[in-house]
Amino acid sequence: MASGADTESSGLNVPRLIVGLGNPGANYRDTRHNIGFMVLDEIARRLGVAFREEKRWTGLLAQFTGGHLLKPLTFMNNSGRSAQAVTHFYKIEPAQTLVVYDDVDLPLGTVRFRASGSAAGHNGIRSLIATLGTQDFPRLKVGIAPADGRPDGERMVGHVLGKFQAEEQPALQTVIQRAADAVLSAIESGLDNAMNVFNRQPAT
Repeated sequence: MASGADTESSGLNVPRLIVGLGNPGANYRDTRHNIGFMVLDEIARRLGVAFREEKRWTGLLAQFTGGHLLKPLTFMNNSGRSAQAVTHFYKIEPAQTLVVYDDVDLPLGTVRFRASGSAAGHNGIRSLIATLGTQDFPRLKVGIAPADGRPDGERMVGHVLGKFQAEEQPALQTVIQRAADAVLSAIESGLDNAMNVFNRQPAT
């Protein structure tokens, strides 16, 4: 993995904070809305680091060479509060903050980087935009849409807060691995390079 000095001198846009979005507590553990937490757990496993609760930031934090992983414990709608506290303390810019979260417009099995953008109805991203004061932070969207497309109306809440079905498990495990690959690629070779690789990969 490149060191901070190496990445700075080479001009690579390497994230220093990876934020996975989700809701705390056993009731939400395996829900679709928590796929950001699942991806960060896999990244931590691969990096050989452990999360510990940091009450001053209302989150679970793990440190790796060159940065941190964060799982906010503020519940989804207030995710930005935890992320803002960490970025302020470690002097991390929004452009160095990569957010991993569920996207109900993408089919399960798909990952997609975006350099910036609106919340598009996602309350966690809305909170981050409000607290960081900008839309200009990178994200990795992880698809959770059902086979028949984006749910409408009341079905939306039931879908995102529902647990993955047995038939979805193979695709779930595959996309967690792909998302972890994508984040680690961004850490190692920069966001632009990771985007070029993973935004071109088809879903399986």
